[in-house]
Amino acid sequence: ILDDGGDLTHWVYKKYPSVFKKIRGIVEESVTGVHRLYQLSKAGKLCVPAMNVNDSVTKQKFDNLYCCRESILDGLKRTTDVMFGGKQVVVCGYGEVSSVSCAGLPQAQHPALACAKASRPCYKEVYVRTAVGSAVPSVPAGNKNVVTREHLDRMKNSCIVCNMGHSNTEIDVTSLRTPELTWERVRSQVDHVIWPDGKRVVLLAEGRLLNLSCSTVPTFVLSITATTQALALIELYNAPEGRYKQDVYLLPKKMDEYVASLHLPSFDAHLTELTDDQAKYLGLNKNGPFKPNYY
Repeated sequence: ILDDGGDLTHWVYKKYPSVFKKIRGIVEESVTGVHRLYQLSKAGKLCVPAMNVNDSVTKQKFDNLYCCRESILDGLKRTTDVMFGGKQVVVCGYGEVSSVSCAGLPQAQHPALACAKASRPCYKEVYVRTAVGSAVPSVPAGNKNVVTREHLDRMKNSCIVCNMGHSNTEIDVTSLRTPELTWERVRSQVDHVIWPDGKRVVLLAEGRLLNLSCSTVPTFVLSITATTQALALIELYNAPEGRYKQDVYLLPKKMDEYVASLHLPSFDAHLTELTDDQAKYLGLNKNGPFKPNYY
């Protein structure tokens, strides 16, 4: 199974569990899907080995870090044509995707406000406040009911609400499907949800993932993620019996670094090989891997 968000794995597990007897393994590329796999593993319900490629360093940096930083801004611009100068941005969470969402909105005259129960935003000079009553826009990522009906009721007129998490559970969109609220389709992927007093909240992609629904993923990033996934599939399929048990594994570091090396020509980058003496001094194989598994 080659999966994104754990959707196919979850569907097979619920509908056709017997199919797992013929499956060699699962390759999962998203934060949400990996979280689901670890839940299954902890509960003893993971029937086959699974490869967590989301936390492969090369894939994560280019997909979650560099790509999301650009695609959030691209998606907002394409759908709303909004001017960001003078706007206030609220980002719910401060993980990999949420933190780069802050970094990707430099046009905002006010700093991006990160809603997180952690000290890390403070070191990044990102102020920690509540999303309620924010101006424009609010961007949650990776959980369930992060923005609820109570929050939406208290938001200001013309607030833009969008999601950078995997599924459509981060924003409680179901609570907006009520008789007292009117939905007006403005353009593709853009709805105005209108309250009885005339207040409008701009909802993008009906709460689905913004960068897949309203933006495009650069081919270079797709190449890195596809290469990582392909190597993970090959590794699981060709692995001798007993190498991988019914658990979640990281892609071997050697393969992770191989993905990076394949894409170096795109940057016209050239690596200098370690000498035997340097490799011995560092305690490394001169052909890699160069980073430990915990990196």
